[in-house]
Amino acid sequence: MKIGIPTEIKPQEHRVSVIPSTVKMLTSRGHEVFVQKGAGLGSSYTDEEFLACGATLTPDAAATFGEAELIIKVKEPQASEIDLLTKDHSIFTYLHLAASRPLTDGLLNSQCTSIAYETVEQNRRLPLLEPMSEIAGRMSTMVGAYHLAKHRGGRGILLGGIPGVAPGRVAVIGGGSAGLNAARVAAGIGADVTILDIDFERMRFIDITMSGTNTLYSSEANLSEILPRIDLVIGAVLVPGAAAPKLITREMLRLLQPGSVLVDIAVDQGGCAETTRPTTHDDPTFFEEDILHYCVANMPGAYSRTSTQALNNVTQSYILQIANDGVEQALQNNASLRKGLSTYQGQLTSPPVGEAHSIPSITPEQAFS
Repeated sequence: MKIGIPTEIKPQEHRVSVIPSTVKMLTSRGHEVFVQKGAGLGSSYTDEEFLACGATLTPDAAATFGEAELIIKVKEPQASEIDLLTKDHSIFTYLHLAASRPLTDGLLNSQCTSIAYETVEQNRRLPLLEPMSEIAGRMSTMVGAYHLAKHRGGRGILLGGIPGVAPGRVAVIGGGSAGLNAARVAAGIGADVTILDIDFERMRFIDITMSGTNTLYSSEANLSEILPRIDLVIGAVLVPGAAAPKLITREMLRLLQPGSVLVDIAVDQGGCAETTRPTTHDDPTFFEEDILHYCVANMPGAYSRTSTQALNNVTQSYILQIANDGVEQALQNNASLRKGLSTYQGQLTSPPVGEAHSIPSITPEQAFS
């Protein structure tokens, strides 16, 4: 199979979708890998390392897409990349289609086959999303703590407190991978942490494994009750493949003290606050209702080498199967991979995305029936 690795062009996105060792794994099995010049530099992988592992370097995105049958990326294709996609392409990447009607329409119009990392599912887990959720979760506490500083626009609260001064209070909405990692870092620096969730088994797990944190059933009433006492809110809600529910309304936001911070990890899926809008690493924050919002849509891109390696750890077995079996056969043989199928021959194959945009859809199984 001919596989293309383009340079990521989303603002401040420094990851690369495949590392040299994965290229070597593919080329040693007879596959051709076309890597755009400079694609790995943001993650400290040189062109020479890719060449040594059997890759062919291409000068630009057009050449990379032109050579490849399978495009492997990190982030969703940008407008200029959508223009390069055809019905002969398959693309494997994070898509988050429920948050973008233009992207959904673009993929459908191209008639390419698109497979979303974030909806590949195995044993009720999302294995290709989990490592990025772990990184984003840990980052969320770090950036939240930093922006609570007065000179960054925050309340001037040190989350860990000191002897004689109470620690800052953190509310984490969602007890999945991102939320759990956010809470662990917050508790580790001494903050007063409350995790809100609706899954009682998950809350029992958190109660047993994370001493020093509190759990609270996630409801509008409970959230409204605790917000006036919270310094940092971390939104870590995920509904696989669907738009994030708007759990924090503008009215709720007004319950927070001015200068409190909201970090919305769910921004990739539209965000879990009414006031959320995507930001970038270059310009990461804005104020609404006197609350500082941090809503960067590709948080793990800031720690690009760690994130790239973590992503490759979980994607390479799927990439190898797609390359060895061919896209259609791999989708039919692997039920986990098939759950990631988003568009196929001009049809939307993700009902949650169809619901989000009021577009007719079929299931991945129906695509191959």
